[in-house]
Amino acid sequence: MTDRKHQPKIPGSPGSGEPTLEEPTTPAGPPPPAPDQTGPATVSPTGQETGAPQEAMGQGGEFLTTAHGARLRDTDHSLKAGPRGAILLQDHHFREKISHFDHERIPERVVHARGAGAHGVFEGYGTASRICRAGVFEKGKQTDVFVRFSTVVGSRGSTDLARDTRGFATKFYTDEGTWDLVGNNIPVFFIQDAIKFPDVVHAVKPHPDREIPQAQSAHDTFWDFASLHTESQHHTIWFMADRGIPRSYRMMEGFGVHTFRLIAPDDSTVLVKFHWKPKLGVHSVTWEEAQLISGADPDFHRRDLADAIEAGAFPEWELGVQVFEDTEDQTFAGIDLLDPTKIVPEELVPVEPIGKMTLNRNPSNYFAETEQVAFNPNNLVPGIDVTNDPLLQGRLFSYLDTQLSRLGGPNWTQLPINRPHAAVNDMLRDGMHQTAVHRGVAPYRPNTLDGGNPFETPDGDRPFIDHPAPVPAGVKERALPASFDDHFSQARLFFQSLSPVEKEHVAQAYTFELGKCYEQVIRERQLRALANIDTTLAEVVAEGLGLPAPEPDGALPEVEPSPALSQVGGEWPVDGRQVGIVVGPEVDTGTVAEAVSAVEDAGMVPLIVAPSGGPAAERLLGQDLMAQRTYLTARSIEFDALILASATPPAPDAAHGLDAKAAAAGPSGIDPRVALLVQEAWRQAKAIAAVGAGREVLETLGVEDSAGVLTGKGGKDVVQQLLPLLKAHRAWERFPTTGRFG
Repeated sequence: MTDRKHQPKIPGSPGSGEPTLEEPTTPAGPPPPAPDQTGPATVSPTGQETGAPQEAMGQGGEFLTTAHGARLRDTDHSLKAGPRGAILLQDHHFREKISHFDHERIPERVVHARGAGAHGVFEGYGTASRICRAGVFEKGKQTDVFVRFSTVVGSRGSTDLARDTRGFATKFYTDEGTWDLVGNNIPVFFIQDAIKFPDVVHAVKPHPDREIPQAQSAHDTFWDFASLHTESQHHTIWFMADRGIPRSYRMMEGFGVHTFRLIAPDDSTVLVKFHWKPKLGVHSVTWEEAQLISGADPDFHRRDLADAIEAGAFPEWELGVQVFEDTEDQTFAGIDLLDPTKIVPEELVPVEPIGKMTLNRNPSNYFAETEQVAFNPNNLVPGIDVTNDPLLQGRLFSYLDTQLSRLGGPNWTQLPINRPHAAVNDMLRDGMHQTAVHRGVAPYRPNTLDGGNPFETPDGDRPFIDHPAPVPAGVKERALPASFDDHFSQARLFFQSLSPVEKEHVAQAYTFELGKCYEQVIRERQLRALANIDTTLAEVVAEGLGLPAPEPDGALPEVEPSPALSQVGGEWPVDGRQVGIVVGPEVDTGTVAEAVSAVEDAGMVPLIVAPSGGPAAERLLGQDLMAQRTYLTARSIEFDALILASATPPAPDAAHGLDAKAAAAGPSGIDPRVALLVQEAWRQAKAIAAVGAGREVLETLGVEDSAGVLTGKGGKDVVQQLLPLLKAHRAWERFPTTGRFG
C-alpha cells in the first residue's frame, strides 16, 4: 500500500492511524488525535491549571479493562451457565458495559430516537388458544395497543428515509398486565450476544469526533465493525436490500426477532417466532426517491401514517407465529432457534395467523405519548415466556435499566402512556416522579397490619409463572454454541431469494455505502465477506469500487431460496395510495371529476396538481374540485401514480428566479416542473397514465411506449387501467436488468 504521507491530503479520514486489512493482534496504546483535533483545557473542576498533558484526559493503556481498571480477556461473550445457558447476574462486565451504554443519552433514546406512534386495537382469532394460555389471543378478545415505529441510527432530527433498520414495537394493554412485543422490520439482528450491543451501536452512530454522518451506515466505523464481526452480514444484507428504505410504515413487515416460549393451558410448551404481516404488502421506495424525500419531506413516514389514520384508511397487520417443537436442542432443520442472526424460511414453517391489529387513532401529544412510551421485553403476560437467546437475555436487563435515566427514575410505568390496563399492587414505593398516592402501612409481605394485602396469586387465578425449563449442565463460561458459527449461509439464502431487480438494488446499495468509506482496507475486507455470500455480488460491487474481486474462503453452500423474502411479483390492496392528477390551464373538468371519483371509490387519495392555487385554481376547476398541489409544490415522491389530464404549457411562474425547478431542461410546450415530475415518476418505475391532451405530454417526453405507461378514454377508464399496476406497486419491467443476476 502506498504510504499515507505521500497521498494527496483529502479531508475525512476517520482516524489518525492507518488501518490494516487484518484485525491487529499486537497490543498498542490508544492512538493520538488527528492533527486538527484537540480537547478542552486540562484544568481542575475549580478552574485551576493542572499541567497535565491532553492525552491524560483520554483512555490509557494497551488492554481492555472494566471502569475500575481490571483487565478483561473477552468482551464478545456474556457469562452464561454453559454455552446455551442463561446470562448470569454475576457478570459484572456485561452489566457495567450495558448499563453505561443505556445511560449514554439524556434524554434522547440512544437508538430508535426518531419515532412515530399510533393507538389501535388487537383482536384475537382464537387460533393460538391451543398453544398459549394468554387471554390476549382468545377468539374475539379486543385489546388496546400502542405502536411505535422508528429508525435505529439517527437522532430525533434526522430523516425518516435513511437506509436503516426500523423498529416495530407494540404495547398490548391486556387485562392480565402489559405485554411488550419489541421488534424490528428485519427478522434477524446484527449480533448474537447482547454484550456486543454497545459496540455495534457505537460503530453505526456518527463518528464521535465530528458527530457525522447522521442517520447513515455509509461510513468507516460501521463497515469496520460489520466486516470484522461477520455475524452481522445477514442483518446487513437485509437493509442493503430495499427493505432498508420502506415505502411506508403501513407497508412494513414486523418481526419479534427472538424465539419465545408459549405455554398452553395444559402446561405444554412450544417455541415460536412472531411475525407482523401488513395488509397492504411489503413495499419500498427507490434509492433516488429516498434521497429526494430526505430533502423535500424528511417527515414522510410520520406524515403518511398520521394522514392515513386521519383519512380513515386504518393500517392493519396480522400477527402470526411460526411454531416449533420445544425440544432439548431447540433447533429446527439444523437451524439454532436461539441464534438471533438466523431465520426459519416460511416455506419450511408457515406463519399461522393468530390475530389482527388495526391502528385507528393518532396521538394527541407527541411528547407525552410517542416520546415517553417505554417498552420492555420483561413485560410478559401469563402464557408467554422467554428463552435463553443470548441477545434477548441481555435485553431483559438493558431495557429496564435504560428507562431509569431516560424517564427520570423508577416510576416511569406511571406515565399515562405506560400505565397498565390491569390492577397494580406492586409494593414499590416512593422514588422520583411518584404520582400514585399509596395507602396502607405495610408494603411488604406477609403482613397483618394491612390485612395481608397484597396476597400472592394462587395457581387457579392465572398468575404469571416462569416456565420451569431445565438448565443445561455446564460450566460458567463466555462462549456461544458451535451452531452459531455459520455467518454466511443465511445471508446467501436471503440474496438468492430476491428477484433480479432486487439483487441489482442490493449491489447498488453496497457500492454506494462502501464507496463512502474513506479507508480502502475496510472496503476490501467487506468485499471478502460478500464473496462468501455470493461471488457475483462481490464482483459487481468490486467493479463499482474499482477494486479486484476476492475469492470466497471455500465452496459456497447450496441454499433453497425462500420466495416469501422477495417483495416483487405479487398483488396487494391499493388502500391509501396517492394518485396525482395533473391539469393545465385548459382542462375538461368533467374528466377530472370522473377520475377523482374513481380514485376515491378504489380507496385511494386523489391529489390535483394545477398550475397555481388560490382563486386561479378555483376559476380553472370550478366549485366542486380543488387543487391540493401546484407545479411549484408538487414532487414525484408523494405520488404512487400520475394521471395527466390535459396539456401542461409553462405556467406564469415557470422562471428560474421564482422556482429553480423551472430551469430544468425539457421540451418546449411543457412546463419544466411537470416534465420533471413525469420523468422522476418514470425513473422510479411508477404507473403513469394520460387522458385527452395529456397523451401529447407523454409523447413529447418520449415515455408513451414504456411499460406501466398507458392512456385511457376518460377519467374512470384510465383509473381502472391503473389499478392492476398499482396493485403490483411498481412497473419494474420498464427497465431491463443488466443480466448479471439472472
